Amino acid sequence: MDPKLESMVNSIQSYFRGVRTEWGKINWPEKRQVVTETVFVIVIVFVFTLAVYLMDIIFKSIFGLLK
Repeated sequence: MDPKLESMVNSIQSYFRGVRTEWGKINWPEKRQVVTETVFVIVIVFVFTLAVYLMDIIFKSIFGLLK
């Protein structure tokens, strides 16, 4: 086998061994925590969307009075 090719194959194998090792160190959150935080994010997005929508309505009515 060509020395360059063998070196590249060894580098790739070493990389994936490192990835496998680091993957084992990950602390995954519990399902309840993921669900709670997901609901929290959805509620915040909804509240901010509603706030922007209400501000849009208010500004449209204010600028409508100026004409």
